[in-house]
Amino acid sequence: MTEKELRRYSRVVVDGDEQAPSRAMLRAVGFEEDDFQRPQIGIASTWSMVTPCNMHIGGLADEAAKGANAAGGKGVIFNTISVSDGISMGTPGMRYSLVSREIIADSIEAVMGAEGFDGVVAIGGCDKNMPACVMAMARLNRPAVFVYGGTIRPGSKRRDIVSVFEAVGARSGGKISDAELLEVEQTAIPGPGACGGMYTANTMASAIEALGMSLGNSSAQEAISSDKIADCQRAGEAVMHLIRENIKPLDIMTRDAFENAIAVVIALGGSTNAVLHLLAIAREADIELSLDDFTRIGARTPVLADVKPSGKYLMSELIEIGGIQPLMKRMLDNGMLHGDCMTVSGNTLAENLASVADYPEAQDIIRDFDNPIKQDSHLAILYGNLAPEGAVAKITGKEGLVFEGKARVFHSEEDALQAILDDSIKAGDVIVIRFEGPKGAPGMREMLSPTGAIMGKGLGKDVALITDGRFSGGSHGFVVGHITPEAAVGGPIALIEDGDIVRIDAERKEISVDVSTAIMSERRAEWRRPASLVTRGALAKYRNTVSSASEGAVTIPPPWDE
Repeated sequence: MTEKELRRYSRVVVDGDEQAPSRAMLRAVGFEEDDFQRPQIGIASTWSMVTPCNMHIGGLADEAAKGANAAGGKGVIFNTISVSDGISMGTPGMRYSLVSREIIADSIEAVMGAEGFDGVVAIGGCDKNMPACVMAMARLNRPAVFVYGGTIRPGSKRRDIVSVFEAVGARSGGKISDAELLEVEQTAIPGPGACGGMYTANTMASAIEALGMSLGNSSAQEAISSDKIADCQRAGEAVMHLIRENIKPLDIMTRDAFENAIAVVIALGGSTNAVLHLLAIAREADIELSLDDFTRIGARTPVLADVKPSGKYLMSELIEIGGIQPLMKRMLDNGMLHGDCMTVSGNTLAENLASVADYPEAQDIIRDFDNPIKQDSHLAILYGNLAPEGAVAKITGKEGLVFEGKARVFHSEEDALQAILDDSIKAGDVIVIRFEGPKGAPGMREMLSPTGAIMGKGLGKDVALITDGRFSGGSHGFVVGHITPEAAVGGPIALIEDGDIVRIDAERKEISVDVSTAIMSERRAEWRRPASLVTRGALAKYRNTVSSASEGAVTIPPPWDE
């Protein structure tokens, strides 16, 4: 490949007399004369002091730039936003969480496209900026590597952010004192890094690595570690190799690669948000992927990782025994992964895993195939008269597989949480939280506050919760989210009334309400969508463009000629 071909995009910006103004601007930000002849590598940093997940990423971006520079490129660091789910959870601010995924993807696309970068290293550390980075990579289709910012080290007594949410419920139930709640609050988050269980951040890091868009073990390193620094430097070098070999994201993100990502998420017992985000990334990559693919792959993929929130272990403990690479090698050897998929290393998945050692014999974090946590997927895609377009349940089997109870209907998360905390919710209730979908919230809030309170109250096996919103990766219990069509567009969940009998059957993959078609039709004829207080700004724009959760809640417009 010629020097000009290596600089396919940046040469348009910096070559020739007519681009002297561009070069003048770049000299001011540190370009030397020979830098104009190097491929320019955008280093998309999600650094901010908004959240511990991202507070260290500025330093990691510096390391990625060093790696790109050492490999013959010119690293140029730029920033994008991040919002904190853990901080905004349970408040109106949580509406911006999923919206931020689209804003982040748009911002990375805008900077990359405007500045003419030849490749990108994107570093993400929190739930929404991670899939957003990969969505932007798919749109641009320029050589790219994703780097996970890394997981947090455990707090005192192996606590994490979910410990705090559950402690709120325990305090409300009189199980702990004010002083004990404060002690949990003060010790659960000891420093930088993403939430410590197999919650959404660690789930998506694992999924992106399995997709082929991260280097080996990028998903299984602590935020503050020499391994993570080396990972960033190697990513800078790797993107230069991808440029030279002309390997682009859409060469990597194939249909088979998405199947690998889904299988790894299931084996790890990962977050329901992976369904939403993988659908969105696939849409950006123009890969056909649907809810039914999760069912198909889930039927042949067991849950093998005994990790939080439903299991015992934290991500840092999985890191100690080798991370997810030995698991992936086991899965490959058992025919559960497509080994011929290309990855950002420039090698296939099978080539990457060839020299990976197995887990130590004494470990019990990753089960053997003949002793799984669950024989098939914990991510159950449910259909029925309550969810004609599908819903996503996270059911490990510890909660049981079937639940039937009386509906307790709430029009917001806040109302439901208050009912849980003031003991209005009783065993046998099915909490229904509606108007929290992509259009209804707008923004599809996560329900960690109510699910955490349910667990803290000791009602995890006695109460179910269904919603057209979604769940944090830290949520566990008998919970069903992503119910579509959502209430805001008149879906059946909008028509449920207090006392209706709701049945959730994870074995039959069904969710239904025991109300006749005739009565549902009568209710629909009388139903009117409640007025929204959101009339302007990012939330209003999102509501007007967002698709159903069953399609990934994306804001991609249809083709121009439609």
